[in-house]
Order: sequence, then structure tokens, then C-alpha cells
Amino acid sequence: MFVIGTDTFLVSPLLPTLVRYYQISSSSSGIIVSAYALGYTLSALTAGPISDGHDRRKISIGGLVCFSLSTAACGLSNSFPMMLGSRFFAGVSAAFVGPQVWASIPIVVPKEKIVSPMGLASAGLAVSQIVGIPIGSYLAVFSWRFPFFFISLIALVLCLVSAWQLPSLNTKMHTNVKFWGIYRDLLKNKRALLYLLAYFTFQTGNFCSLSFIGTWFNKSFSLSVGQIGSAMIVIGIGNLLGTIYSSKIVDKLGIPKAFFIEFVVYLLLYGLVAFSNNIWVAQLMLTLIFLVGGFIFPLFMTTLQGTTNTARSTVSSISNAAMYLGETLGGAVGGILITHVFGLWGISIFGCKISGIGGHTNASFLLSYSIIKGRYVLTCYD
Repeated sequence: MFVIGTDTFLVSPLLPTLVRYYQISSSSSGIIVSAYALGYTLSALTAGPISDGHDRRKISIGGLVCFSLSTAACGLSNSFPMMLGSRFFAGVSAAFVGPQVWASIPIVVPKEKIVSPMGLASAGLAVSQIVGIPIGSYLAVFSWRFPFFFISLIALVLCLVSAWQLPSLNTKMHTNVKFWGIYRDLLKNKRALLYLLAYFTFQTGNFCSLSFIGTWFNKSFSLSVGQIGSAMIVIGIGNLLGTIYSSKIVDKLGIPKAFFIEFVVYLLLYGLVAFSNNIWVAQLMLTLIFLVGGFIFPLFMTTLQGTTNTARSTVSSISNAAMYLGETLGGAVGGILITHVFGLWGISIFGCKISGIGGHTNASFLLSYSIIKGRYVLTCYD
């Protein structure tokens, strides 16, 4: 998850160099970033059912091989179209790898210990968000091509380790599952659809805030680019710690109570952050918000995986597509709010409202769990 996430952010610090190398405009360079996300989003809708119908171990290894080759191709790209194509196929390959991680954890880990490895996988993504851009910057000292070769090599090593260590991730039903049958069954699974909707709204609010923190810091507190980068690292560390220690809270409270309490705190912090009158208070509040967000993320992935036994990769793929869609919508709405509403007030209220919808949707179902003979039985509201 760290390697997949790092490849997403790796290209950001390379864009000025690539603008000069390919002799393109700065606005065109943004397509290099979008090509990866587009490839991931489009292929996610097919990668899930394909994975659920075959051995996830083979899909994961094959995806890593393609990811390694396409990332290396980015480093070999001597033309702008070749770079775009390589980035697109790197995103396509990543969509066949990432969902296997989430889908495999419930297979290889006992049910009562699922939240902890979900948190570790989430931490891989969180770390990549913190260090992805610095890694690209440091490795590019040698050449702009070197970061791509480095990630490609690490992916190849992961491929070899996976081939050596991973058990079969198949289930008895996989060989009989049809592509369209998976989607048909998923559309009948109201619980899974509800959780996916909740996850989408949560990520929309999350990315609306994340995308424009730097803008707020610059406009309201006059921070330079370097100062904003340092502040974002601290905020990112808060998110990382949240994903790592999420299981500790679940061990004490259980998933339903943990979800409910964490979302209440999350929404309260979102409602208060716009009151920040200096950079130290603002950074502390945002660090706490993303700390709590880190607590919540592994619980989302755990509950999503718990909605099905035969379509786990599909649910993971759709949740990733929902995340990218939420990022797109959150970025569009956030751009309007940060421009036309004073400070962070617009984004704060929007994040509180939209994330609150997702939190209420998810928590209301989880809180309806009753313990009967030591087992959780879900009783859904009409």
C-alpha cells in the first residue's frame, strides 16, 4: 500500500522538470498526475470482479509485475504521450494490487484481529501521503528518471516476496462466480451499498479539507510554501498515528461504539477549526482532525469487507473509485468555498455536513448490533 500510494504522489515534485524536458505548459503537466488516477478509477470497476472470480494471489502478483513494468516505462519515457500512457497503465495495474490487500486481510487474519492489520495497511497509505513528495524530490537529485526506477525495483521485490510468502487467497465459491453476477449480487446487498455511500461522503469532506489546507494557511496566516510543507508533514503524522492505533480503541470499545464516538469528535473538531485565530491553533486542530480521521479509516475498510464473503475485491475496488470520486468532488466544491467564503468557514461547514452524513449512515447501522450468544447480529433500520 505504501508503494502504490507513493507512486501516486511521486510525480508532483518532478512536474517543473518534466515541463522543461517535454516542452509543455504547466497546465498540461497536470495531466500527468490525472492519468494515474484516471487509469486507477476506470480499471477499478473491472479489477474487482475479475479478482473475485480468480485466485487473488495470482491477480496480486500479476498486478505487481505490470505495475513494476509500467512504472519503469515512465522513467524511460522520452515523449509526453509515452509518459501519459505509462502513467495511465501504472494506475490500471495499481487497481489490481491495492484492492487485493484489503480483500486478503479477512482471509489470512482471524476475525477478531482484523482491525489491526487494516490499520497497518492504512498506515502504508498514510505514510505515502507524508513522504511521497519528499521521496520524489530526494531521488530526483540524481535524475528525474530515477524515482520511477526506484519504485519499479521495490515493486519487483514485493512481487518476489509475494510469490514466496503469500498463501492461496481463493475461496470455494470463486471459481463459480461470474463477472456480472458479482455486480448483480452487490446491487442487492443494501448493507454494502450503504457503507459505500457513507465512505464516499466521508472522503468527499476529507479531501475538500485536505486539498485546500495549504491555501488557507497561505491566505489567512501568510505561510510560505516551505512552511506549509512542514505543517502538512505534522498533520500527516497525526493521520498516520490514528491508523496505527485505531485497533487499540476498538479493543476497548468495540467497533460500533468506537465508530460513533470517533465520528462525534471528528465532527466537533471540524465545526471548531474555522475559529482558529493563529497558525499554531489551526495546525493543532487539523492534526487532531486527521488523527481522528486515521482512527476512522481502518474501521470503514473493516466494515466494508464484512459486508460480503465473495465480492471483497469488488467492494475494495469500488471503495477506491469512491475515494477518487470523492477527491474530485471535494476538490471542485472546496475551490469554490475557499474563494468565496472567508477563511476556512465554508470548507469547515461543508466537511462537517457531508462527513456527518457518512458518519451517521455508518454509525447508525453499527450501533444496531446486538450481542446474542457471543455473536454480533445486525438488525437494520427500515
